[in-house]
Amino acid sequence: MSEVVIRINDLGKQYSRNPVRSYIPNPTLREALSGLIDRSRRGVGNSGSQDTTFWALREVTFDVERGQTIGIIGSNGAGKSTLLKILACIILPTEGYAQVQGQAGSLLQIGLGFHPDLTGRENVYLNGAVLGMKRATVAERFDAIAAFSEIEDFIDTPVKRYSHGMYVRLAFSVAAHMEQDVLLIDEVLAAGDLRFQQKSFEKIRAMTSGGKTVLIVSHAMNKVRELADRAIWIDGGRIRSMGEPDRVCREYEEASLKRSPTAAA
Repeated sequence: MSEVVIRINDLGKQYSRNPVRSYIPNPTLREALSGLIDRSRRGVGNSGSQDTTFWALREVTFDVERGQTIGIIGSNGAGKSTLLKILACIILPTEGYAQVQGQAGSLLQIGLGFHPDLTGRENVYLNGAVLGMKRATVAERFDAIAAFSEIEDFIDTPVKRYSHGMYVRLAFSVAAHMEQDVLLIDEVLAAGDLRFQQKSFEKIRAMTSGGKTVLIVSHAMNKVRELADRAIWIDGGRIRSMGEPDRVCREYEEASLKRSPTAAA
C-alpha cells in the first residue's frame, strides 16, 4: 500500500487587502504620505463598510504519496506560493489543515534561509544545522554540494556578493543534498541558466527515484509534463483541475489562451 506523506484537507488562507497599520509616533514624510494615500484608497470613514479580505486559497484538498513529484501550475496570484508556504510552516492556514510526514526542505525564494554576511561554506553548515543534521554529516556531503553548485571558487565569499544565479545554484544544491523527505520548490529555479535548470530537474528525478517527494511550482509546462506524476492547476485559490500532467497542462494552456487579449483580436 502506498504511503501518504502529505495530506491536505479543506485548506484555506485568508488575507486582508488593507492590513491595519501600527501607530508610528513622529512619522517621516514618506510614512505620513503612505498613510494618507492608504486612507484615501479606503475612503475616510467608510473602511469598515468595505470587504477588505480575500481568500488566497479555499477548499484545497489532495494527498501526495511518497516518491511522487507533483507539479503545481496556475497564473500569477493563483495561490500556488501560498500553498507551499503553508506546507513549509512559514505561514498558518485560516481553515483546514496540512500535514507533512518527515522533514521538509524548501526552496521558495532566492536567498531564503541564507545569512547575507556569512560565506557560502558557512551557510551550507547553517542550513544543515537548521535541518537537524550533524556537522559531520554536512562535512561528508560538503564537496558534493559545492561541486553540484559549480561555485567552488566563490564558496568562501559572503553570499551578499552572489548574483541571483549563484544564490539559486547553492540554495538548490544544499536542499538537494540534505536529509529531507519532502522538497518544496517554487519558481526560483527559473532564475538559473538553462543548463543548470536541466541539471536540477535531473537531480529531482533522481531524488524521487530514491523515495523523496517533491512539490514544484512551475510555469514551464514542458518540465511539468516531463517530471510530474500528477499536476494540480490552481485558479483563484481553488483547485481547477488535477490529474495526469499532460491533460491538466493542456487545460490550463487552453484557458490561458482564451483569457489572452490577443485571443480576442
